[in-house]
Amino acid sequence: MSSARPAGAPGVDSAAVTDAGAGRFLLSGTVTMWTAGRLRGEDCGPFAAHGGDVEIDLSAVARVDSGSLALLIDWLAWARAAGRAMKFTALPAVILALARLSDVEALLLAGSAAH
Repeated sequence: MSSARPAGAPGVDSAAVTDAGAGRFLLSGTVTMWTAGRLRGEDCGPFAAHGGDVEIDLSAVARVDSGSLALLIDWLAWARAAGRAMKFTALPAVILALARLSDVEALLLAGSAAH
């Protein structure tokens, strides 16, 4: 399956992870299947450089889809493998609904301050 954007797909989207200091990171922008792959490809670099537990604030995320959920689960897997705790704050309702439908809500909410 190709990750290339098909003709007629929505315009250019962008998403970013910003280091807010003290293990806090801000995820912002449009986090969809089109941008999540790029963020996943960064190999958790910002988190790895921090060296401790990680908190990711999603309050600045403008749009999400199932790609967002896959990205968060991927980050959780990285944190577990690295022996670190990771929690999410301000999880968008759409991500929570997708997590519930996918039966991964408990995984996503473990240690998180959701909603």
